[in-house]
Amino acid sequence: MDFSQSNELNARSRRVVPGGAHTYAKGEDQFPAGMAPVIVRGAGSHVWDADGNEYIEYGSGLRAVTLGHAFSPVIDAVRAQLPLGSNFIRPAHIELECAEQLLRFVPAADMVKFCKNGSDATSGAVRLARAATGRDFVAICGSQPFLSVDDWFIGTTPMSAGIPAAVRDLTVTFQYNDLASLAALFDSHHGQIAAVILEAEKETPPADGFLSGVRELCDRNGALLILDEMITGFRWHNGGAQAFHHINPDLSCFGKALANGFSVSALAGRRDLMRLGGFDHDQDRVFLLSTTHGGETHALAAAIATMRIYETEPVIDTLWARGNRLAEGITAAARAEGVADQVPILGRPCCLVFGSRDRDGNPSQPYRTLLLQELIKRGVLASSLVVGYSHSDTDIDHTINAFGEALGIYRQALEDGVEKYLTGRPVKPAFRRFA
Repeated sequence: MDFSQSNELNARSRRVVPGGAHTYAKGEDQFPAGMAPVIVRGAGSHVWDADGNEYIEYGSGLRAVTLGHAFSPVIDAVRAQLPLGSNFIRPAHIELECAEQLLRFVPAADMVKFCKNGSDATSGAVRLARAATGRDFVAICGSQPFLSVDDWFIGTTPMSAGIPAAVRDLTVTFQYNDLASLAALFDSHHGQIAAVILEAEKETPPADGFLSGVRELCDRNGALLILDEMITGFRWHNGGAQAFHHINPDLSCFGKALANGFSVSALAGRRDLMRLGGFDHDQDRVFLLSTTHGGETHALAAAIATMRIYETEPVIDTLWARGNRLAEGITAAARAEGVADQVPILGRPCCLVFGSRDRDGNPSQPYRTLLLQELIKRGVLASSLVVGYSHSDTDIDHTINAFGEALGIYRQALEDGVEKYLTGRPVKPAFRRFA
């Protein structure tokens, strides 16, 4: 495969964009050396790069494009809205329409405010929780990799440069599926924790009683429960992980798949909390969310169209079925090559990832790079295995076959040493202190 045009474009991007990408997870350092394709178009589950290479793509737009690239009903809705104007001095009718549509999906919420990025929503939720409770501390799930670009979260990562210690000290962490670790935080910071924020689930499912236990600890200690539904929303269930797991958060944060890749995110929650960001009360007003482009009409048209498709078509069932077939096929291929322990398939069928481990069972970036390298050669672009509604049975078959061939090379690398098969430097963690 030729990557000359992509490599030239990557070099140009590094000169004008810090890190060469606007999202760290999309960075050139997350892909094998010289094999970081620059995408020029997508259709359904396939994308094409600047050199004309075609790939079956997984994890589209970091899990944002769930229906498929350029999905016709969504594009048609956007096209119909564009000639009517995109932004006005007063709210457009479509903002109300989209709000009512979303709230039909999230019965635990009474009000919603739209924004553009997931971090807008989660940081707005944290600010609202602090205002509503009069407390400063926030407890986050330290087992989960990303909740916001803002200081309250990034201060807990290895990339905390530029964030004052006084801010970092206000965020405390607990561990997933470990209620005792959360209870200990409430004990050591008695009456100080405003909110607990977490994703309901990632690769590991919640233990029996964990999520209900988090809810009970929040209620007992006067803290709000914020559920980050950026990934689980419109993937686990039409109503998100809260519907799937039967848990009622105080505040919910949605984004990503909400508008099939268009920039829309949302903070939804109870009326008594959300109204603090308005003016129909006699308490201190909260500067909740005020985004110039939060009501951008064509993006909201995309969100409405996306949600209507979820209401009328079997999107969720298809994601689970396709993902289950993919997981079973790759797992069988890994067993056949004797590397099932080194390359486990993890997570729910609707949101899969794969592990990459060395001979001793330790997570390995070089082996992950080797697997990415061999998959890209075979026309599969898969830093994860997150299926979309447009992935076909043919796509799944091709991907299973590609994995089968790549896993054969993985087995040889375990025997002979990965350096014999890896053509460049290993990929690096997105969160790291030094370059």
